[in-house]
Amino acid sequence: MKQLTLSLLALTLSLAGQAENVFVNTPKTTLMLSVDEGHAPRIAYYGARLRPEEARQVYDAGALGGEAYPAFGRNSFGETALSVTHADGNMTTELAATGWRREGDVTIVSLKDRKYNFYVDLCYRSNDRSDVIETWTVLRNGEKKAVRMEQYASGVMPIRQEGAWLTHFHGDWGHEAEMTEEPLRDGLKTIVDYDGVRTGMNDRAEVMISLDGKPRENSGRVIGAALCWTGNYRLSIETRGRHCHTLLAGIDGLHTTYTLKSGESFTTPTLALTYSQEGKGGVSRAFHRWGRSGQLHNGTALREILLNSWEGVYMDVNQEVCEKMMDGISALGGELFVVDDGWFGRKYRRTRDDKALGDWVTDTVKLPRGIPALVKAAEDRGLKFGIWIEPEMTNSESELYEAHPDWVVAHPARELSKGRGGTQLVLDLSNPKVQDFVVGIVDRLMKENPTLHYIKWDCNMSMQNFGSSYLTADHQSHLFVDYHLGLRSALERIRKAYPDLVIQLCSSGGGRVNWGALPYFDEFWVSDDTDAQQRLFIQWGTSHFFPTMAMAQHVSASPNHQTGRVIPLKFRFDVAMTGRLGMEMKPSDLNEKELDYAKKAVAFYKEIRPVVQLGDLYRLLSPYENKGFCSEMFVSEDKSEAVFFCYKFENYIGLDAPRWHMAGLDPDASYRLNEFGATERHSGFEGKTFTGRFLMETGIEARMNGQFASRVIRLQKIDN
Repeated sequence: MKQLTLSLLALTLSLAGQAENVFVNTPKTTLMLSVDEGHAPRIAYYGARLRPEEARQVYDAGALGGEAYPAFGRNSFGETALSVTHADGNMTTELAATGWRREGDVTIVSLKDRKYNFYVDLCYRSNDRSDVIETWTVLRNGEKKAVRMEQYASGVMPIRQEGAWLTHFHGDWGHEAEMTEEPLRDGLKTIVDYDGVRTGMNDRAEVMISLDGKPRENSGRVIGAALCWTGNYRLSIETRGRHCHTLLAGIDGLHTTYTLKSGESFTTPTLALTYSQEGKGGVSRAFHRWGRSGQLHNGTALREILLNSWEGVYMDVNQEVCEKMMDGISALGGELFVVDDGWFGRKYRRTRDDKALGDWVTDTVKLPRGIPALVKAAEDRGLKFGIWIEPEMTNSESELYEAHPDWVVAHPARELSKGRGGTQLVLDLSNPKVQDFVVGIVDRLMKENPTLHYIKWDCNMSMQNFGSSYLTADHQSHLFVDYHLGLRSALERIRKAYPDLVIQLCSSGGGRVNWGALPYFDEFWVSDDTDAQQRLFIQWGTSHFFPTMAMAQHVSASPNHQTGRVIPLKFRFDVAMTGRLGMEMKPSDLNEKELDYAKKAVAFYKEIRPVVQLGDLYRLLSPYENKGFCSEMFVSEDKSEAVFFCYKFENYIGLDAPRWHMAGLDPDASYRLNEFGATERHSGFEGKTFTGRFLMETGIEARMNGQFASRVIRLQKIDN
């Protein structure tokens, strides 16, 4: 330990005496790199914003000093970001800085191997719109022959803090984004996903590291990290001696060796980082603002209230059924109708989930007048129209597969392993012809239906058959990467052609929720599980990194189709109103009293929609605390308006509601409280005014009787 202390002291003195300090600043944070030409660059500091004159204090206090991009080969006793095999078989790489520069809002630190013409640019983007720093690497082969990259991480972050805790998310179909919080202990913690396609289903590529012990929502220092990549990934945190941690994140290196020919370059996915002194909630709000300011497609536009046909009729769609559902959602004040799976297929009709994927032609038995007739029916009722597709997939029972069996992901020497329905297969998006086909699906729909407003883009299978008929034998290991580069290329073309088309990201529910996809999508389907109680947990975990305006949350039938649970309509609406509100049922199944309530709830949501979708989220009481309650609230950016939600989802004698303490308000302002659906019997504060300070420090009593009770309170600032 004495030797380690002396080494750190020597490193600190070296950094302070010779290196140049490179600052990457956001409004509230600073990432400071120590760049000394001829030596490996290091990350000296990451935390609250520094003034340049404070750099000396960093070194005097003991800089972080971890390498900004450690490479395998020399002194590589821990996790490495880069591992390259050069043409002569040398597996070692020694990177040294050659300088740094700024190009707009991007800071670039350039490195070169000491002996080989292999180059790495470390890129860091920051701006004044959020406190998120984006980092990625550009790797370039200047050697005369090809090199093989075995590991090529996006970014690295050293952390020196004893008692740090990790928050991460995992799950499966129907219970996505389950939250786990645990202390970081000696050893290696890895979060990986090998699905190949739906890489947000089991684990999530986002973590928070709380530096002040057990995570808290609205206090304490926290670092948040999100890898923006839709393919297989690996996040690792190596802990040595309880207080030395190193976070590395990037494309997973298993079966993804990538060859760079002479003169070629490769750009890694982005790793997004933020630092907050306002707990996990501060990290969340930073990511939400970052998303709305550019990472989420059309991130400042309010999302519409829709009815999706899936749980209402599943694949039994036809003109009459759809028009009846349109009548229902129109009467409730909805704005959009979406016809889900089941509308397509001729030779192979889509009557079950085992046929016709890839055959994107209307089933004229179900819809004799085609999709244009559905569009017109919706518009006649004052609704916009949307449709479901699954462009990346096909079935072995389809005209597409009969014509192009070489277009599916599989090795020709292997028997096919099939997915959903015993026939589903993944199309090989590394193939440019398949990319053209996928783009053409959207092109044809838009050409035939120019006013089509919304597409639900689904993706229901893993990459079960590894192999590509398109990629050459020596490039098969590119498939896990090139599939997603091909997907991105197709999405970029679609977005360029149809920037105003609203597209929902769906993948067996939340199987592809990732910031690598969301620049091309307006929202995502949080989970196929629409049970309101379980959704409290799923939505809670998801909201840690993703803004509520992008979280599609639907009111479904009772008993719930996934869990069989019977839940009152009010509770179902109150849970769904904390994101983009929608419905997933036949409105005609509601009785007269329920229809009246639903109409009022839709109207109320329209009033609070700007605050919920564009405001700051404050999670208050977690359902994971096992108290049978949870609460959260949304506050407008100018703090003039807020909406508070609280829920009781368990019931037993002695289970008393807590006193509710709010957050995010202007402490010196006064707010009038009005509860949606309030009655004098149970809302003593209805219409009363309180200061923001009182509501945050003292709080209010909001009792709830019975299981599945919920309350929604609107706060509006008043002139004092």
